[in-house]
Amino acid sequence: MPHRHETGDNIINLSHATISQKNVVVLSNVDLHIQKGKFCYLIGKTGSGKSSLLKTLYGHIPLGGGQGNVAGFDLANLKTSQVPDLRRKLGIVFQDFQLLPDRTVEKNLKFVLEATGWTDKVKTDDRINEVLASVGMKTKKHKMPHQLSGGEQQRVAIARALLNHPELILADEPTGNLDPETSNEIMTLLKQVAIENHAAVLMATHDYHMIQNFPGEAIRCEDGKVSVLSTAELFE
Repeated sequence: MPHRHETGDNIINLSHATISQKNVVVLSNVDLHIQKGKFCYLIGKTGSGKSSLLKTLYGHIPLGGGQGNVAGFDLANLKTSQVPDLRRKLGIVFQDFQLLPDRTVEKNLKFVLEATGWTDKVKTDDRINEVLASVGMKTKKHKMPHQLSGGEQQRVAIARALLNHPELILADEPTGNLDPETSNEIMTLLKQVAIENHAAVLMATHDYHMIQNFPGEAIRCEDGKVSVLSTAELFE
């Protein structure tokens, strides 16, 4: 069984954590505690450690030191074999969508469900229809990714992230490749699905305009440190 700890109402707990990338310390002495259902921004300049922090949270980079717990998984003692179990508890959304180009929207989602142990065809089909409906893409399930706009592809990517009822959605610049109007639609959608699914969201962005439109807590990576700010403090 995966090594799990109960951590109260927090979905992320990092204490005195070190985030390293290829043996280089990127962020040190990180204390970060995010409650279930919270919407948080991860901000900071390019190269400030935002992506490294996200990658550590989803098990792509090992924790460099200190304590870390995500969705009940102990990052300090996370075995490679447990990473798929951790990721089943998370939804991950990338800037470049990362849809498989050679199969339809429906088959993209089916691929994820089959890879995470879903075997019942009826339940699989029902869940696919459910998540596509929740992002307004049910009518596009037989389309190939290249037949969709960027905004539509990101909606599908969000649907894919929701498949396994995640407790936490990690989004790395999810509006980075989209125009302002489409970005606003995707943000509205992310906020809505977070509330409906009682999922926490940690979203890396450098778009301060977005943060003004959609207030939330802001976590800033700067000079190797992480600090937590309210959005009001950001614009003082």
